[in-house]
Amino acid sequence: MTPSPGTPTGTRPPRPPVDPRIRQRRVNVARDQGRRRLRVLLVALAVVVVALAVLGVLHTRVLAARVVTVVGDHPHETTAAIVGAAGLAGHPPMIDVDPGAASAGVEALPWIATATVARHWPDGVRITVSERSATLAMAGPGKDWTVLDPTGRALQVVPVHPPGLAVLVVHGPSGPVPPPAVGSSLGPVADPGLEVARTLPPAFAAQVLAVTVAADQTVSLYLNSGLTVLLGTATDLEQKYEDVATIIARAPLRGAHTIDVSVPQSPTVSAATANT
Repeated sequence: MTPSPGTPTGTRPPRPPVDPRIRQRRVNVARDQGRRRLRVLLVALAVVVVALAVLGVLHTRVLAARVVTVVGDHPHETTAAIVGAAGLAGHPPMIDVDPGAASAGVEALPWIATATVARHWPDGVRITVSERSATLAMAGPGKDWTVLDPTGRALQVVPVHPPGLAVLVVHGPSGPVPPPAVGSSLGPVADPGLEVARTLPPAFAAQVLAVTVAADQTVSLYLNSGLTVLLGTATDLEQKYEDVATIIARAPLRGAHTIDVSVPQSPTVSAATANT
């Protein structure tokens, strides 16, 4: 490009003057853009302030779990113990109540089988529970007795044998197995005896005074009539129960006898000294 006459070499020619109306238009556009950015910023700031205010209110006593209700039969666990295990004794803010964690805390109580925790805004929490049933007892610790549920979970320790509960005796490879601590459960070594205790027909269960698991995992029963029943392994139990019922119903058994139904449909009866 050839410089115009009178323009020094290496310098730009002067720009033509901008129309004042165009300049003003540009200024107005820039101002509008600035206002829009300011409005967006103010709106975002307002949202953050409101959110922080709401969170602040949610985490205060204004919306606390003031009304905690426990429903369901729980004669062995107090309402206070259940509320405490759920972490609600201090009436925390509703937003801090974790239903899952609260339910797990309640179910950790020895007698509680299930627990469901639900929030009811603005200030209520409902805990629905069900209790475990006591079905067996084990000797120990010491001279006390440990009460068990059908799964082998220890529910409580009492000073005397609870009436109506069959005694569970378990022998492992290393000798007699002690009862578990309250709130914990027996190991797999006790499973055959627990399976038998859970599946006994009601009429037959009333006659059982003791369930014994031998070191080889076979199971025997001691009945209130003085009979000892050898069930063998915890298999084909329904057939074995039928064999025992048939023998007791048909044979005029007197004194202590042993009924061996370890081989289903091939039971034997022999005189023996009753033992637990």
